[in-house]
Amino acid sequence: MDASTIGLIAFAAVLILLALRVPIAFALASVATIATFFIFAFRTGTFMPERAIRATTSMVFSNSFDLIHSYDLSMIPLFVALGHIAYRADITTKIYHAAKVWLTRLPGGVAMASVMGCGGFSAITGSSIACASTMGKICTPEMLRMGYDPRLATASVAAGGTLGSLIPPSVLFIIYGIFTETSISSLFLAGVLPGLLTLAGFILVIAVWVWRSPEIAPSTATRYSAKERFAAAAESWPAVMLFVLIIGGIYGGIFTATEAAAVCVVAATLIGFAQRKLSLQGLWDAVKETCIQTAAIFFIAAGAKIFVAFIALTNVAPMIVNVVAEAELSVVVLLLAIAAIYLLLGMFLDPIGIMVLTLPLMIPLVESYDMNLIWFGVVVIKLLEIGLITPPVGLNVFVIANVVGKEAPIDKIFAGITRFLSVDVIVLVLIMSFPMISLLIPMAAR
Repeated sequence: MDASTIGLIAFAAVLILLALRVPIAFALASVATIATFFIFAFRTGTFMPERAIRATTSMVFSNSFDLIHSYDLSMIPLFVALGHIAYRADITTKIYHAAKVWLTRLPGGVAMASVMGCGGFSAITGSSIACASTMGKICTPEMLRMGYDPRLATASVAAGGTLGSLIPPSVLFIIYGIFTETSISSLFLAGVLPGLLTLAGFILVIAVWVWRSPEIAPSTATRYSAKERFAAAAESWPAVMLFVLIIGGIYGGIFTATEAAAVCVVAATLIGFAQRKLSLQGLWDAVKETCIQTAAIFFIAAGAKIFVAFIALTNVAPMIVNVVAEAELSVVVLLLAIAAIYLLLGMFLDPIGIMVLTLPLMIPLVESYDMNLIWFGVVVIKLLEIGLITPPVGLNVFVIANVVGKEAPIDKIFAGITRFLSVDVIVLVLIMSFPMISLLIPMAAR
């Protein structure tokens, strides 16, 4: 059995294990290790187990070691810590409060404020699921108490939570940059305009939905004075400052992405203590949750790195590139095929799992067509973002359903999500059709 065949069997084995709910890290690492052993054991045509064990062990440990000691990977615990600290310091929720105070008079204003709050939360934490979970606990119950239709109250937060994948800093962008060896700072900048475009689209969806069906978002008698509105806006300055530090620092060449993360962690901690919103216990809890979340991500990344090294041995990627080259597919057809694959996998798997499973095959294919990897990274993240709210899995939908309980069953949330999915598809088409939407800011920053 040649190496390419073993590689294809390994892919099938990983998919089977994932279907059986085996954690992605263990599925990737175990299959890659066993398959690598077989490749080395029969490389000379004679079964040589001792040689295979040495070669496999060397491959597994060297790739794991190189990854964990990667300087860029240090961004993940820093940005994860930033999110937890900012939440406990009440920095992230101030954006939602300010938006609610300013928009409460508008029809559907609280839903719009929830989406904007999700965008602000995403601009600091970089995690879609964390955004959906946290903002869901804050925004959704309040909208339900105000008489909002459960479809609007839940879907707006579930969709808004996906902004954490695209608006920098994004953990998915970090992992993509590490595995494709592209600039993470450029990826962060590339996600700004598509993220803001998606945010604007979500707000427009709410406005049109409420305009056509006013009963789904009853007006509130609460009114805020001009003084209260400006005070609420002023209170959100820490979140704005952190976002400016990240994007402005990277754009201006003052910080690398890693340095920006470190500076913002220190700044968020100091602001939290200065405003007496963050306690030592809160800081300790944030550190503990950071360690747990980071360990899970690192396990996945290490398993993926081992799997990537295995794929390099099999020559599966060059084989697929040759097949596509012989088929003479146009760029449009290729992108449609890639989108279909990601959307299909997004219905069943989590975003990190999809990315680390597909990138070893997708990147050589994309490079063969001379596509820009920064732009393609935004396309991939957008597709993964759509997968977070696509049935039957839709991780963000299940997170929101878990938060609100019986008040909004899964089918109602998915019923409301459809309108937001249409915006995601439109933005995806725009990003694919006009790469400059993604590349304008990174090019200006050079």
